[in-house]
Amino acid sequence: MAEQRPCPCGDGQDYQGCCGRYHAGTPAPTPEALMRSRFSAFVLKRDDYLLETWHPDTRPASLPDDDTTRWVRLEVLESGASGEQGHVHFRATFREGRRWAVLEEASRFVREDGRWYYLDGRPGVTRLKPGRNDRCLCGSGRKFKACCGMG
Repeated sequence: MAEQRPCPCGDGQDYQGCCGRYHAGTPAPTPEALMRSRFSAFVLKRDDYLLETWHPDTRPASLPDDDTTRWVRLEVLESGASGEQGHVHFRATFREGRRWAVLEEASRFVREDGRWYYLDGRPGVTRLKPGRNDRCLCGSGRKFKACCGMG
């Protein structure tokens, strides 16, 4: 029996029943599902999937090696689609060493031949400075000092 683990996208499902199926080749049915699966790919360092789901008109030749960024939480604020165009507004919390930040982006998606692709986005990064007694930025509900602030 395959090990069940929570999906990194935070949707509350196990990985195989959520983003794992898209990473295995099933096309994401909506822009939001693609965004969530791309976030999971960032967490799991699946550069192949990130490039594969990036529209060829805007796709970089490669992604930079990034062993310092640890993606910890995704919040989808708004998403939708109309015809072959889609959008997702999200916040992604990450950690680089001991520094915390949030990437907020309004992303655009396009559907071609039945598949959604990430086209581009308007990103903004804000540095965060959590207090020891603040709720943890990972979304666990625990105090920062007793969760991600421990290391």
